[in-house]
Amino acid sequence: MVSQIKPLSLAPSPTSLVRHPLLRTVEGTVQVFTAVHRNFFTNVMVQALRVADQGKAVLIVQFLKGGIHQGPDQPMQFGQNLDWIRADMPRCIHDPAVSPSEQQAIQDLWSHTKAVIARGRYGLVVLDELSLALNYGLIPTQDVVDFLKQRPPQVDVILTGPDMPDPLLTVADQVTEFRRNFLP
Repeated sequence: MVSQIKPLSLAPSPTSLVRHPLLRTVEGTVQVFTAVHRNFFTNVMVQALRVADQGKAVLIVQFLKGGIHQGPDQPMQFGQNLDWIRADMPRCIHDPAVSPSEQQAIQDLWSHTKAVIARGRYGLVVLDELSLALNYGLIPTQDVVDFLKQRPPQVDVILTGPDMPDPLLTVADQVTEFRRNFLP
């Protein structure tokens, strides 16, 4: 008796093209965290730190914070997976009265943010106080909506700030509203 080994065919068959559902790229989500007051969302930062600790690259962008000569070209790095950038301006913005140089710094930060996210390095991006930048007219709302729809599919995005514009609430997968309930 002679054994014969049948060579495997390397040509793909119709059944070999079907992939297991868990092997597909998980699509990122858009989350909104909002409150009636300007708030530092501690749980958002905890989520960012946890994701970075698990090995996924995280970017935190603070649009209305300045004062430390940071800017897009000088990110602060926390560990190997968390980058934190602010607008390159001398102060923090607290109202819609901004100088032309501050407006330019915020526009530069937004352009930089879109460019680095398009490269696909980050798995989670936190856009802090984005709603205020939109409501102050510093970034066009439609530009953010278009960006969210065109971002790399695996990128999770968290948007924060009070009074989030409706078009962003519409594209969000999750909306969390923080409010203080004072019991009598």
